[in-house]
Amino acid sequence: MNSDHHPAATARDREPDEANVRALVEAFYRRVDDDPLLGPIFSRALEGRWDEHLAKMTTFWSSLVLGTKQYRGNVQEAHRPIDDIEPRHFARWLSLFLNTVEARYEPAAAVQFMEPALRIAQSLQLSKFGWDYQIPAEQQALLAALKRQRTGDAPVPRFPERPAAEPFPAKFVGKAVDEK
Repeated sequence: MNSDHHPAATARDREPDEANVRALVEAFYRRVDDDPLLGPIFSRALEGRWDEHLAKMTTFWSSLVLGTKQYRGNVQEAHRPIDDIEPRHFARWLSLFLNTVEARYEPAAAVQFMEPALRIAQSLQLSKFGWDYQIPAEQQALLAALKRQRTGDAPVPRFPERPAAEPFPAKFVGKAVDEK
């Protein structure tokens, strides 16, 4: 499903607002639902609750990015009951999310989503896999580059050029879905 892919020629949003945050969340979770690795996990966890989840995620991202402060919840606790999450699921989630954000927002606006997404993923990974879990180097480097971009401590990093269908660079750990 590529309905949320925006070619480079398509205008991207310069600033997040309530409407485009909602559109981002909906586009991203369509991709998650269609994804062969993530779709089954989300389908099990959200059976009969997709609409509620989309509304909650819109509130969550609006709170983080727009400062609405309306989200009430515990991210760690929300993910604790999901037992079958592996490192490769985090890599895939980040790849899909960062690609969706990058396609929909100008770089300065995209950072407002990307940096918190990477920090939250890191927190969830350490909580799930233990404090000795090694966050993938690519994930750490991307977070550092985004932090420098956001704080103005360094020039805006250029993300590597890649074909439109190629996912955002993220290291996948584990076996592919079709491997036994």
